[in-house]
Amino acid sequence: MKILKLLNKKILFIFLFFIFLNNSIANEPVDIWNIDKTKVEEVEQGEDTSLEPDDVTEENISVYDLNNQNNNDQNQVLLEKKLNNEISLYGLYDPDENNLSIEMWNESEGEELKKLFDKIINKNLSKDALDILEIALLTNSNTPNKNIKKEDFYDFQKNFLIKSKNFDLIKLFIEKNPSFYFKDDLINFYVDYYLAQANIEKSCEIFDTVGEVTLIDDYTSKLKIYCLVNSNKIDKALMIYDLKKEKGFKDEFFEKKIFKLIGFEEESNQISDNNLLELHLSHRVVTNFEYIPDENTSKEVWKYLASANLLERIENIDLEDIEKINLIEKAVHEGNYNENDLFSLYTRYQFNFNQLLSAKENYKTLDKSSQRALIYQKMLLTNEPGEKLNLARLLKNLFEGDNFGNAFYFELSNILLSIDKAKIPPDLLSFYENNIINEETEIKKIKFNNKIIHQSKLLNYFVEKKEISKIEKETNDLLKNILKDKKYIITTNDEILLESLKYDGVKILKKYSDRYSSTVNIPPDIQVKINNRDLGLILLRIVELIGEDKLENLGSETLNFILITLNQLDLDTIRNKIILKTLPIRV
Repeated sequence: MKILKLLNKKILFIFLFFIFLNNSIANEPVDIWNIDKTKVEEVEQGEDTSLEPDDVTEENISVYDLNNQNNNDQNQVLLEKKLNNEISLYGLYDPDENNLSIEMWNESEGEELKKLFDKIINKNLSKDALDILEIALLTNSNTPNKNIKKEDFYDFQKNFLIKSKNFDLIKLFIEKNPSFYFKDDLINFYVDYYLAQANIEKSCEIFDTVGEVTLIDDYTSKLKIYCLVNSNKIDKALMIYDLKKEKGFKDEFFEKKIFKLIGFEEESNQISDNNLLELHLSHRVVTNFEYIPDENTSKEVWKYLASANLLERIENIDLEDIEKINLIEKAVHEGNYNENDLFSLYTRYQFNFNQLLSAKENYKTLDKSSQRALIYQKMLLTNEPGEKLNLARLLKNLFEGDNFGNAFYFELSNILLSIDKAKIPPDLLSFYENNIINEETEIKKIKFNNKIIHQSKLLNYFVEKKEISKIEKETNDLLKNILKDKKYIITTNDEILLESLKYDGVKILKKYSDRYSSTVNIPPDIQVKINNRDLGLILLRIVELIGEDKLENLGSETLNFILITLNQLDLDTIRNKIILKTLPIRV
């Protein structure tokens, strides 16, 4: 039997592994954000600090339990005991970076947090909202403890990282928090993302970052084993596989594919799309691999097929196969098929001269896909801006009528950009502007306007943090010049800037401060949380308030409310970023 053939080699490997483990435990660096207080006390008292079952960390559990014949229930008990007895600070940012506190969640009520986070995570949050949510959830801090379990908060962190789809951030988080409770879930999400792009090297890179995996999640373990085999580290892969087998792991499909790759098994022609790993293994092992997607095929599988060049070539698709063409249109709409390929397919349709000449009348007699192909070809042949725009609008409506609106997105923008804006009829201008994809330009510098308070040089204070005495003189001098015009009306944006200066200690002369009054009414329940410095929950409230909007698109009153709240909490760093993003003119 193949396992027995490798027994002597593996016994030696495991023996060396435990020698390395014993040496490495004594030399392991201390993480200042993840200190086990009981171990500190033991060191101070000169007690024996050898690893006992109650002190097993998540990283050690993967080896400890696999070699002491404990079952999965015992593994879970160890993890839960770890959660209950150890203060675990999982995050990336020092609290001082944003004027926060290691106890920022201590006053937060668990049930309120759960409801609020559920509302937030289901929104299509703007980047501004996600940035603040990142600070709130990834700042190293004690977890909330009122009516909420630690793992519930860790679940918030995990779900945020997945929602952000910032894979560099996910990789960094796993690297800095190797014992994170939901580490396997993040690893699986990371690996599957790059596996869907057929980028095996990038998928497996995450295991170099985290080293040993917990070996509790079967899918993560299989990914690890495959990555080791792929990098020709066969002995290590077999050791992990055998340890899993001893714990009751059984997966005949995976075993056949892996051992075929190693060279132990005869070829298996079974194909599976239960998950991306099984599809990928099928692709690698099965001779003359062929997989035809259908309407039930997952988005990830579509992406893998496209990335691995396994989809049928456009020039080979039968134009009479309406069902297949509809499937492609749907896949483009869902982002699983290349938009350019769809429109290349449309150009293959053969229409006669009369059909093209009277396309806006003749298209109604055709099937849905042929309708779109005819209008698209007519649009390409039309040069008159108004007519071209009318055809573009009609084509967009035809896509949206079948709920395929996203399939005509980039191509529509490209067509609109080819039209001279000066020649667009007024009734089509809004259609033109609403369907152009604008790339955001890089912000270079602030343009000051010393005739308007909130656009004045006083903004420099939030960049340079000048001494209070200097900025105080500049403030009163500037107000003297601006407010000598009795008709000047202090706006809400002016008030935002002046009130923020006052919160930082700038004394504004009474004759100037009397020209305006703060109009923000903070609800009593929020004011109580501010007074109690319930920092974490208030940041989530701000994220909820911003929602899907960009900061610069918020109304002045909403912006004022957010900044007054941040002022009262002394969260200067976050406040300054918001002020510099919303008040000045940028060039």
